[in-house]
Amino acid sequence: MQTILTMIMAGGVGERLRPLTRDRAKSAVPFGGKYRLIDLALSNCVNSGMRRILVLTQYRSGSLHMHIEEGWSISHSRLGDYIYCVPPQQKLGSDWYRGTADAVRQNLDLIKTRDADRILLLSGDHVYKMNYQQMFNFHKQRKAQLTIAAVRVRKQDASRKLGVLEMGTGGKLMGFEEKPAQPKTMAAAPDHCLASMGIYLFDSEYLKEALAAPGVDFGKHVIPGLLETDHRIYVYDYEAQNRIDDYTIQVHGRKRKKVLLQQTPDSDYWRDVGTIDSYYEASMDLLGPQPLFNLYGQNWYFRTNERPLPPSKCLLGGIVEDSMVCDGCLINGGHVNNSILSPGVNVDKGALVENCILFDDVTVEPGARIRNAIVDKESSIQSGASLGYDPELDQKRGCTRSEGGIVVVPKGLVVGRA
Repeated sequence: MQTILTMIMAGGVGERLRPLTRDRAKSAVPFGGKYRLIDLALSNCVNSGMRRILVLTQYRSGSLHMHIEEGWSISHSRLGDYIYCVPPQQKLGSDWYRGTADAVRQNLDLIKTRDADRILLLSGDHVYKMNYQQMFNFHKQRKAQLTIAAVRVRKQDASRKLGVLEMGTGGKLMGFEEKPAQPKTMAAAPDHCLASMGIYLFDSEYLKEALAAPGVDFGKHVIPGLLETDHRIYVYDYEAQNRIDDYTIQVHGRKRKKVLLQQTPDSDYWRDVGTIDSYYEASMDLLGPQPLFNLYGQNWYFRTNERPLPPSKCLLGGIVEDSMVCDGCLINGGHVNNSILSPGVNVDKGALVENCILFDDVTVEPGARIRNAIVDKESSIQSGASLGYDPELDQKRGCTRSEGGIVVVPKGLVVGRA
């Protein structure tokens, strides 16, 4: 029986996501109300039957460790299922993890002791659904030494941001550039290119050979070096190959019917939420009657560590439109529109929350107005205050503003009227 060991890179600093990453690792940033970004990769693993997982952590990882330990105890290691957090232990010198390849290299001893045939390497901070078993089947059919998952993106979205692949006949990798200024486009789609998703499936022995050469990052150093050798490296076209059989519940009168969706509409959805604007856009993609990324499928559940909170309440004429509201929220006469409310949020009488993401335990006091904002946990918008209307005032209060105009309130900030 062939075994797969999954290693998730979850040590990123996330500089472009500040202040959301001021006190937490990028993979620990909340998403979709009650989840954290790491939950998406972990859920994809469990749903795909990949239940031997090492999470490589580093930067401000305290809350990430607690989240995984308290919410992701999937089974007993003696049965072969486990999720372990692996911080840097300076096994090869005095350095912490210096990059993705260096993080794996420093833990090659763990790969050896677990006797895995193949190693699946993932990022812990991307938004997508993926059945890794299908990628594994693709890898076996082509007798590949390495398979790299790729997604089709617009040329301008890949420029200076993503690694770009060139695919030949049968899916063989012919070229690779890390964050090029002028990405090579696809012949059939001149405005699009194939971008690396940061998902690598290695044969175990080939991974050890690849990491014998110098280089701290897979995209910058290891993959370009492998292309100069005789190799069997293939590209897994995520949009063409990925399929997730999912279910939805349809209600007709009093009858509930479970309907198979042959392929979920978001099976080709992938977002790198490396900036405030991309994070905000991916969050807004969860909303609406037909969301671009759907959390409500009956077969592809996302799991997390949940707080024991009571159901939410909408009182005293409170209004909630086109929004997601988690447990423990009180809409006490306020108006919430096109927003995501995390657990424990209070929106009081006469308050307006519009196009916003509110993290855990945020309070919006009577008469306050917020629009186009991300408010980190335990912050308070005081009575009569307006947020997202006056950029200069928001900055004076200690908030930041993204290139796309999204206001970000740091954790624990009290926003007053002036």
